Amino acid sequence: MSVQSVLTVSDDLPLAVARPVHSGKVRSVYFLRPEDSRRLIQERGYPVAAHSDLAVMVISDRLSAFDCLWHSDSFSGVQGKGAALNAIAAHWFESFGHAQLAPHHLLEMPHPMVWIVRQARPLMIEAIARRYLTGSLWRAYEQGQRIIGGVELPDGLTQFQRFSELLFTPSTKGIVRGLADVSETDDAPLSPAALRRHYDAFGLQSEAQLDACVAALSSGFECIEQSLAQQGELLVDTKFEFGIAPALHGGDELIYMDEVGTPDSSRIWRRDDWEQGEPREHSKEQFREALMSWVDDRDMLLDPTRMSERNTYARRNAVPDAFFENLSRTYAVQAERILRSPLPEIDRPRELILDLLNERFGLVV
Repeated sequence: MSVQSVLTVSDDLPLAVARPVHSGKVRSVYFLRPEDSRRLIQERGYPVAAHSDLAVMVISDRLSAFDCLWHSDSFSGVQGKGAALNAIAAHWFESFGHAQLAPHHLLEMPHPMVWIVRQARPLMIEAIARRYLTGSLWRAYEQGQRIIGGVELPDGLTQFQRFSELLFTPSTKGIVRGLADVSETDDAPLSPAALRRHYDAFGLQSEAQLDACVAALSSGFECIEQSLAQQGELLVDTKFEFGIAPALHGGDELIYMDEVGTPDSSRIWRRDDWEQGEPREHSKEQFREALMSWVDDRDMLLDPTRMSERNTYARRNAVPDAFFENLSRTYAVQAERILRSPLPEIDRPRELILDLLNERFGLVV
């Protein structure tokens, strides 16, 4: 693994922006000035409303798990991770377009680690779709919970069981305050009834828009699921994020945003492993599982009230290099399976990204 090819700091590029850069766990978002947005819409021929605001999203190779950033003995990021996530998500967005699903925010990928996107007002919802009983859902079920995310599950289910219908178990994105039936914590579970009752508090304009969001979740899941099935893989669960953006011909529209169908936001199993009752993770979940086996106190990773302690632990403790190296291979293999072509080699990403954004987009100051 080459240190030179790993990008972990992505929020310090000298780009012309309208407001401060948003540095997320994995991506940094540069909100472009209105004049640059208008110029690029015209120059690049983007199929969006002329008054749309654009942004540059630069992905990193940082590794986030249990809401913390992790490092290994030798590496601060996972080689090839950012390029793999960008390529996979871009592929699914393109597939959604071919299937005439809801529109998305991605306009162009001029570099494997850079997206040009249209800005949207994000919904305060993480829309999670589940096809199998595993992960946190199984842990809650095993402890006796039967109503999870407002969905009532029957007794007698087994680990890894496939649900007859796709489960929608939404949670809050960020903290939503002032609702008696919604916990004021990040990732608070949302019942379908609470979501429908308070749709406006989550950024939705109507119940019809909520219905469109659920439909887009279901159709997006099925699009990815059917494609993976052709390669003998199962989409176990995944997360969607949505926003509201200006529509090309007036008004607003619901769009997919962030990323979709990646090994960071989804669990993916091989069908053969699942049929034998021993599914193995081919996603970031393999790192989470390795981490839970490696730490002395597993509860520290799972208890939301111990977030401060967890952050301190992640900052002070390096995991084995093998954890990062294995995950790097997983991302590369998954990307090549989905794209049916190898990922490009990434070298000196920061330098090349700056050259590109200066010469082709005129955004460097």
